[in-house]
Amino acid sequence: MVSENYTLMLMDATNRYNLSAFSTDAGPSMSHEDETEMIVSTIVAIFFGFIGITGLLGNALVVLVVLSNPQMRSTTNLLIINLAIADLLFVVFCIPFTATDYVLASWPFGELWCKSVQYLIVVTAHASIYTLVLMSLDRFLAVVHPIASMVIRTERNTVLAITILWVLIITTGLPVSFAHGINVSSVGFALYASFIIILPSFRNSSTKNADRRVCI
Repeated sequence: MVSENYTLMLMDATNRYNLSAFSTDAGPSMSHEDETEMIVSTIVAIFFGFIGITGLLGNALVVLVVLSNPQMRSTTNLLIINLAIADLLFVVFCIPFTATDYVLASWPFGELWCKSVQYLIVVTAHASIYTLVLMSLDRFLAVVHPIASMVIRTERNTVLAITILWVLIITTGLPVSFAHGINVSSVGFALYASFIIILPSFRNSSTKNADRRVCI
């Protein structure tokens, strides 16, 4: 009887050891914070995708409608086209790559494109802002000085103002590209289904250590 009890205790201890070893090899369990991060990343990616699609279609239609109708090429509509072009550049070159920061664990596009994206974010944002300033000035002249401003508010002067605006923004925004780059840090990656959760750097048998490349 004593021998049988000892054998059962030994088998029970062995089974518990095997179960513990199996759980360790299977990887760390997903914590509440990791689940929240995964959900937020998914929602943000979907939100960015919705903004990208609607922004692309809406601004493209604005440009197409105004350019296809010569009678609509007024000073105000030319500024609206410029605003739509700035938004299109932001939608095409900034939103998709910004969304990857919420989906991918590491920046995959290289340092040159990292600098380019950060530069384009600043350029397109300033282009939109100062185009709105020009539109406000145009409306002010049209309302307060409707007759006297007709000499100033011409299609040629509007195109000239838009050209000067882009030259100034592109030139003054150049330092931004030198201020940004890729930051490489050693982190651990724990894989859960098709998502990659970024964890603090630690070493164990269930976590793959790698360098995380972040565009900042």
